[in-house]
Amino acid sequence: MSVVIGCALVITACSPDRDNGPEDSGWPEQFGFGRAASPEEIAAWDIDVRPDGQGLPEGSGNVAAGGVLYRSQCARCHGASGWGGPYMALVEHVDTSAVQNDRTEKTIGSYWPYATTLYDYIHRAMPYDSAGSLSPAEVYHITAWLLYANHIIDSTTVVTAETLPRIAMPAQPLFVPDDRSGGPEVR
Repeated sequence: MSVVIGCALVITACSPDRDNGPEDSGWPEQFGFGRAASPEEIAAWDIDVRPDGQGLPEGSGNVAAGGVLYRSQCARCHGASGWGGPYMALVEHVDTSAVQNDRTEKTIGSYWPYATTLYDYIHRAMPYDSAGSLSPAEVYHITAWLLYANHIIDSTTVVTAETLPRIAMPAQPLFVPDDRSGGPEVR
C-alpha cells in the first residue's frame, strides 16, 4: 500500500520591520497540492507504542511460538540464538574461550529500558527487508521469545497488551528522566 498525503512549505522573509505573516511573505497560503489525510490513513500510521503500553494492540504471544517465528523471520540477520548473525546481537553471548573485555554489548537485556519498546520496534521496522509485515500476534510471539532468551521472563509467560508494560527490564534503572527546565543548568 502506498500513501501520499502531501506536504506544506512555509517560507517567510525575515526583516525586523515586517510582520512576517503569510500575507507579508509574498507566498500564497496554499500551493494547490496535497490533501487532508483521511481518518483511515491516520490510523494506519498511528502505530506508536508508549512505555506505559498505550498504543499496544490486542493480542498475545508465547515463547514457544515466538521461537519458531524468530528462527523463520529473524535468525538470518541476528543469529539462531539472538547473536552471531551479520547484524547486532539481541541476546548477550559470553564466549568463555575468548579474551573478555569490560564492554557489554547493548542487547535487549542489557540496554533496553522498556519491554514495550521491543514490541514497537519489531512492529515498525522488522524484518529488515519487509518492515511492518508481521501481524500483532507474530510481534507478540517474537517479543516473548526475545524476552525469554534474555532471561527476563520465564517460558510460561504470555505477553499481552496488559502484561508487556509491567515487565521490568534490567536496564531500566540506568535511565533517568531529563528534568532540566531549560537553560544552562545541567546535572
